[in-house]
Amino acid sequence: MVQIVNVVASGSLNVEQDLKAVAEELDDVVDYDPNKYPGAYFRFSDATSLITLYRTGKYIITGADSEGDASAIRARFLELLAERGILDSPDDDWFTVQNFVCTADLDRSLNLNALAIGLGLEWTEYEPEQFPGLIFRPPDAPCVALLFASGKIVLTGCPDIETAETTFEDVQSQIHSLLPAD
Repeated sequence: MVQIVNVVASGSLNVEQDLKAVAEELDDVVDYDPNKYPGAYFRFSDATSLITLYRTGKYIITGADSEGDASAIRARFLELLAERGILDSPDDDWFTVQNFVCTADLDRSLNLNALAIGLGLEWTEYEPEQFPGLIFRPPDAPCVALLFASGKIVLTGCPDIETAETTFEDVQSQIHSLLPAD
């Protein structure tokens, strides 16, 4: 079963922002240090999501648990900007979910060396000295699957949950055809 662990969304206010002024006005929810990073971080105390606002007016939401959560935090962000006079109205130019990050479990251990060869060297990267998982880019899917010896899988870059589920089923089928059951 595939579980969503992160929804990444982005939008645009369609107007440039003075991030220093925004951070001063909203210092209770904004962390801005241009010497460390060019974006201003918005974090509401009761939310897990993080919003990064850039000078261009573009923003990214990370850490949402669902599409609805991303939309709700976006609405709260826009309302706050409108309430404080930073925006004329609590609306933006565009907003879209960029990708879903999901996890799943095969309920079995994996031989990553065998899978790197079996899944095809042109579709896999496995350098255990660098990263403990096998990176698999299925040729017919927009997602990337990170496979771990424990049988855990992380799917990233999925445009929607249906694609994540289909990709997991396909990867699971390929693994079962390559590796004998424990």
